[in-house]
Order: sequence, then structure tokens, then C-alpha cells
Amino acid sequence: EVKRRGRMERSRDGTEEELKDRLQKLVNKEPVSLSLCLSVSRFICLSLRLSNSSLPFLTEITPDKLLLFHKNINTKHVLILTLLSSDCSLMSSYGLLCVCRKHYVDMMKSTQTMSESELHTLSESYDSVYLHPESFQVCVLAVGSVLQLVDRVMTSELRNGFAVIRPPGHHAQANQANGFCVFNNVAIAARYAQTTHSVSRVLIVDWDVHHGQGIQYLFQEDPSVLYFSVHRYEQGSFWPHLPESDGGFVGSGRAEGRTMNLSWNKVGMKDADYITAFQQLLLPVAYEFQPELVLVSAGFDAAFGDPKGGYDLQSTAEGAASCVRALLGGACPPLTPPTAPCGPLATGSVIRATSYEQSMEQLSSAPSVATATGLVYDERMMEHLNMWDRHHPEQPQRISKIFSKHQQLGLVARCQRIAARLATEEELTLCHRYSQIKASAVMKARDLHKLGEEFNSIFINNQSFMSAQLAVGGCFNAVERILTGQVSNGVAIVRPPGHHAERDSPCGFCFFNTAALAARHAQKISNHAPLRVLILDWDVHHGNGTQHMFEDDDSVLYISLHRYDNGIFFPSSEDAAPNQVGVAKGAGFNVNVAWSGGRMGDSDYLAAFHHVVMPIATEFNPGLVLVSAGFDAARGDPLGGYNVTPEGYAHLTHQLMSLAGGRVLLILEGGYNLSSISESMAMCTSVLLGDPPPSLVIPLPPPHHSAVAAINEVIQHHAPYWRSLRIHSQYRKCRKSERSSTGKPPLPSPGLEATTVTVQTSGPAHSGISRFGHQSNISRSHSCNVHSSGWGQGGLSVSLTVSVSFCPQSTMYVVDPLSWCPHLDAVKQLPPSGIDVFLPCQDCGSDAENWICLTCYQVLCGRYVNSHMLDHAAVCEHPLVLSFSDLSVWCYLCEAYIHNQILYEAKNAAHCAKFGEEIPPWS
Repeated sequence: EVKRRGRMERSRDGTEEELKDRLQKLVNKEPVSLSLCLSVSRFICLSLRLSNSSLPFLTEITPDKLLLFHKNINTKHVLILTLLSSDCSLMSSYGLLCVCRKHYVDMMKSTQTMSESELHTLSESYDSVYLHPESFQVCVLAVGSVLQLVDRVMTSELRNGFAVIRPPGHHAQANQANGFCVFNNVAIAARYAQTTHSVSRVLIVDWDVHHGQGIQYLFQEDPSVLYFSVHRYEQGSFWPHLPESDGGFVGSGRAEGRTMNLSWNKVGMKDADYITAFQQLLLPVAYEFQPELVLVSAGFDAAFGDPKGGYDLQSTAEGAASCVRALLGGACPPLTPPTAPCGPLATGSVIRATSYEQSMEQLSSAPSVATATGLVYDERMMEHLNMWDRHHPEQPQRISKIFSKHQQLGLVARCQRIAARLATEEELTLCHRYSQIKASAVMKARDLHKLGEEFNSIFINNQSFMSAQLAVGGCFNAVERILTGQVSNGVAIVRPPGHHAERDSPCGFCFFNTAALAARHAQKISNHAPLRVLILDWDVHHGNGTQHMFEDDDSVLYISLHRYDNGIFFPSSEDAAPNQVGVAKGAGFNVNVAWSGGRMGDSDYLAAFHHVVMPIATEFNPGLVLVSAGFDAARGDPLGGYNVTPEGYAHLTHQLMSLAGGRVLLILEGGYNLSSISESMAMCTSVLLGDPPPSLVIPLPPPHHSAVAAINEVIQHHAPYWRSLRIHSQYRKCRKSERSSTGKPPLPSPGLEATTVTVQTSGPAHSGISRFGHQSNISRSHSCNVHSSGWGQGGLSVSLTVSVSFCPQSTMYVVDPLSWCPHLDAVKQLPPSGIDVFLPCQDCGSDAENWICLTCYQVLCGRYVNSHMLDHAAVCEHPLVLSFSDLSVWCYLCEAYIHNQILYEAKNAAHCAKFGEEIPPWS
């Protein structure tokens, strides 16, 4: 125990300094504004239409859309770059050759001196292309505009940008124009960023209604670019009529999986369909890919009001202006119904077709770009303390440390202070029916101790009632400011916490349920009832009190992400289980993401947000978001035992800001490591103020297998109530003969066909691993050669069907090895003698199931023999071991199998000793 505490103390000291440095860098950055790259050269406004041209739609792609867009932008918030054609030409001359063939560029350049008939003939040789004597100059200006903007963003001169250019580019290929496009602006920008700014990973998102086949062709063999396109397809009947526009085309070779086509096969797709695609498909993959630059092919021909699917001036201008507002930090406007994706309802499902029109009236249609964040803090709340245990985790210093961190980082000065007040007894009756706590103000110490013993995990002093009143009253004031538009969002640094408090009794350090009372107060003062409120509870403990108060209420959606451990973690109740979905009309409005097994971290919480929280919350479409923001799931917390980072909390906050027009209030709940809660809440406040969330650790490990199981269980229970959870896909691998289109050669073979891998192993631990019957097989979704070592192509997630031979039952387990773990630095260089896989356990002489330590290279038996390797790992703190049975590597601290390049040398040595041949090199 002494050693454990010492390790925690050393770890806490180190992480505190690391987090302090990272946070200071975040807030010390010079504020940057959006650059709206609006090219005002005379060339960009040329109609470029030949008098006798018969090409379709030319009247609909005139420069008028640029001018109309400019009118929709409030330019006082925008830095407008006036680009000189000479500057752009200089940049474009280099940038064009990053992607385009030189002979093609020269041919386009020659169009400046061509006759009208020659231009017409050349245009007719392409699909849907028109050319003009000044087309080349305009195209060069468009490319140069984008490249100048890339320079400013990549050098951190600007945070982001919006390039208003024409002609478009995403259909253009390396040596041919196509679909109004001459040069592929976005593809050129991606290559330019890679060659000029050493960008290693680029994400290209293409939401134009037409598939950007030009981008796909250029990057389909490049693993450094992830291309995601969502487009109208209609089984290939919609332009460009290519089979490779379908979802089965995923890239080739090392870039397999780097092309993602979401092809709509019906018309009428709405906001909810696109948002569902982003939440459940694009964002999870993008977070795993961790791009260094995001480029958007922002076509607005899928916009509402554009009946032809292309080039409606008003919808294009409004859509582009909305994007600029978002890039400037403005809140997303509330969605208009329907808020669920289209598609047939599942058989036997129950879905509420609530009319949202009336309650939508209370929300402004376009939130202002100018944002203000409210901050509630009153040091009088520190007067509530434990008189009998000065080491109690719910210390008064919790809020003072958080506030001090906010001051240190300059966040307090950027916020609008909101005074706390005492909530009245009448206001407390909105959710509570007990009055014992009021009498505590005049009780003697002995009576206070006796009163506290009547409740579950409660301590009381004479100032407890007042402190709890201040916490509630401060949140009331914050809610009022948010709903009246005086602030856009807010953060409440308050105590005591509240989410365990029941209607009739305090519980778990909580007296009054602050978030529940704030929700009821918001509904009471709202002009249009009922106000729909989302309460998102990410405290590591389940908010039993909040659940019970709203379990029969469909106007409040309660979503809790908490440690459950099959019901043994506090508050130790089956009410926290995922099958508790609410009762009566509240059925479906209580969502419990209950973690069991594993030390959950950023990946797990983000996965829950992508697949459960945000889909349900978006469909619910709240008018206010309240966050029960406990930070006891943070790394280093003494009670939670989880690993969520401050950066992780920042990303969760950022996602919630897309709801309710940005009306979000974070209310402090638990969290008992003073450093962790201070850093984490400061990161959240920074995001509320409009700062971008910082980058997460790279590479982001995959979600824990127990987390995946928990998320799937939630989806199973709630799919009958929420259409957004009924997203199913069936894996289909394209035949090689399908991977070509007219004029395109077939892609090279990606390698071996998909295989089913069955490995016999005696894993050192298997608690929490999903069980299947012994007949089960798991087919791999990636084509790569897997030898008996379990080794394959780098970066792929490999699922193995594993039979544990030392278990009495014939049970199968699905094992998904982690691609990274924080303990890989424990792996030491191989000894000169190499690895002898036939050595017995050096303690007991057994050769039944042996492992080798990758730190000291001792050979010891596994837990199903005499557990000597398990004992060795605990005593020597050597976490990583390699199995002589199947050559898999296990980390005792992560409780997971690991598959990483660092392990290659040891695995290869063991493979040579066991089979006499090397395994394929890491690639």
C-alpha cells in the first residue's frame, strides 16, 4: 500500500506539471480570427460563358453566388484576404504540379490563346466542362487562394478559414477536367500541406451532393489521406454514374479503409440523416485517424430549397454563411424537425412523434457569433466541511483550487461573473420534500454527527444548508442568464455536489440535486412549455437521485456515463444498469451507459458520445443542456480509477455545444484529485469560451472491449425508442472486377482475401471479455497476412477467436488487441541469447503455460498453473509479458493484449525459436 501511494504521488506530481504546461500554452496563444478568403480579383467575377455555348446549368453557376454570399456575412467578424493574382499564380505554379500532370497544365494554359471553336472542341472532349479564354487565370487564382489560406492556417496565423472560390474542383483528375472542375483545389491543398508543411495526416470531407471522384482517384492508394464523401447515388443513376461512388469502394493496398463513401440511394435526405452520418460514421473514424489538417469540399447543392440538386444562389449563400458563423465560434442553431434519420421503423418499435414546433419558438433561429460565458463561484460554499474527518475527499478546497486555476489561466477575466444567491425553500420544493437539513444550522456538533449518520455518505455542519442553497441559487441565476440570452453558456463551480440527492433524503455527499432543480427552474421560467432539457451526467458515479426524479418524465432526457462494475460500485444499485430506461411516458428518456471492467478513458467516452449520447441527444433536440460535470473519472482520481484526460473532457464539452443552440451549463459534481479537477474543468471552460479543444494523445487507443459491450447493450435497450440508434450495416467486400469504371484502370489487388483467424491461447486474464458459443467465428474486416505470431500489418485492429484451454468450459472469447499502451516503454532490449520458448518456469519448473517478461526476460508460469508470472509482475512492476503458447503480448496494467511495432523484435525472436522462420516485417 505504501508503494502504491508513492507511485500515485510521483505520477500525480509529473502529470500535474505536464498538464499545467499544456494548459498554459493553450491559453497563452495569441487569439486568432477566421480568415474568410474572398477573392476580389476581376477574374473571379467573370462569367466565363461563351456566347454560343449550349452546356447545361451555365446560368446557375455565375459569380452571383459569391456576391450574394458576401451580403450574408457580417464582415466585422471576418478578416477578408484580398488576393493578388500575381501572388496566387506564383503559388499555383508549384501547387498544380503537386497533383496535375505537366502536359495537362500546359494544355489548360494554352486555352488563353485558343479560338472560340477550339475551346468548344476541347470542352466537348470532357464531361460537363466549359472553357473560356480566361478560365485558366480564374482557376489558378482559385488554387492560389486556397494555398495561401493553407499557409496561414498551418503557421497558426489563423485558426481556420473559408475559401470562397470558383470554379469548383473535386471532380477534376490529374490529367482531365470533369464536371465544371478544371483543377482539384482541395486535392492540391492536401498535397501542398504535406510537401510544404510536413503534414502527415489529412482528412478531406466532401459533402457536395455529387461524389468527388477526382479526389478519390488521387488518394485511393495513399494512407496519409482519409477521404469521406456523403453524396447522392441512387444505385448509380445520379451523376457521375460511377460504380466506385458506392460504399463498397474503400481504397486499395495500404490505403484500404481510407476511402469512405456514404452513398444515398434515395432523395429527400435531411439534416438528421447527415448529422447521423457524421456522428456515427465520420467522427469515430476521424478521431481514430487524428488528422493534422481538415479540408472540406463544401458544396451546398444538397441544401434545402435547391430542387435541382445544384447551384441555388440563396441556399448556397445561406449555407456558406452558416458555416462561417460556426467557424467564428457561433453556436449551431437548433434543428428543425424531423430530428431523427429517415428510414423504416424497426418492427415492434415504439417511437414518439412529438411535435416540436411549439417549443422551437422559444429558441432564436440564428445564435449570435458574439459569445459570453457565465461563471458562478462563491467562496462561502467552502464553509461546508467535515468536522470529524479532515481527510474526507469532498474537501472545501475543491472549488477554490478550480477557481484559482481559472484565474491563473486568465479564464475568469474572459468570463462574465454570475453571483450566487440562496435558493428559497419554495424553490427547493421543486424537487425535494425534506426539511431536516434546515434545522442543522443551529444544531450542536454531536447532533450534527448523529443526523449525518442517518443518511448514506453524508456529513453535516452548521453551514451545510447555506452552502447547498448557494450552489442551487447560483445555478438558478446561470440558467436565467442563459435562457434570456445574456450569456451563451456557463460553468458553475459549486459545492456540495447534487446528483445523488433523492427527493426525500440527501445521499453521497449531496444535499440538494442541483442539476435537477436547475432543470425544473428552467422549465418554470420558460415562456413556452415544456422546455426540453438534457441532463448529461459524466460523473464516475451514477446519479441515482437525478434518475429517480425524471424517470417518468419525457421532457427531461437523462443520460449517465458511470462506472457500474455489475452493480458493486457506488451507489451499488441495479437502478444504474443499462436496462433501466425509464417508466410510463418517460420510457426511453433514461439512458445508462454503465461501464463494467477495464479502466475507461478518452476512447471509451468518445465512443459512447458518438454512438449513444449525441445521436439520442440530437434526436431529442433539447432547448437547454445541463452537465452534471463530475471529474472523478479523470486520470489520477482516488475514487474513480479511470483515465479520462482534461483534453478528453474538452472534446466532450465541444460536442455538447452543438446542441440547444449552444445553451450549455456545466455544474460541478464530484472529482477528488485537486489537480485533475482543476485542469479538467479549466479545459471545459476554455472550450465554452470558444477555444478549440486541444489534440488528444496520438495514437488514440481503441475503446476497451468492455466499453464496446456496454455501448452495444445500451443500443439494444434503447433502439426501440430512438430511431437514430437503428443504424445497421452489412460488411460487403467489392470484387476486384467491380473496382474500375469507364476510363479508369482497375485498382491493384489489396492482398490476401479476408480470413478467419482462430488461435489457441491461455490468456493470463479474461475477465470482462465478451463470451460466445464455441461455434463462433470472427471474420476479419481487413485483408492482411496473420501468422501464428498474431503479427500483421501495422495499424490494423485484429479480432481473434480465442479458446482458453485452461478453463473448464469450452468457451470462446473475442480479443481485440490494443494498438498502443502507455507502458510500452517498459520493453527492454533483447538479451544476447535471444528467446528460448522451450524454457520451463524458473520457479516451479512447469512447462505447461509459460510467459516471458519483456523487461527482465525471466520465464515464469501463468495464472492457470502457479501464477508465478502474475506475482513477478506485481512485485517487480514489469507489466508486459509474452506468451510462449501463441506469442501474444499482455499488459497487466491495461488488462489487455497489445499489438505494436515496439513488440516486433521480441515476437520475431520467439517466432524464430518456435517455428524456425521470421514473421513479416512491420509495415
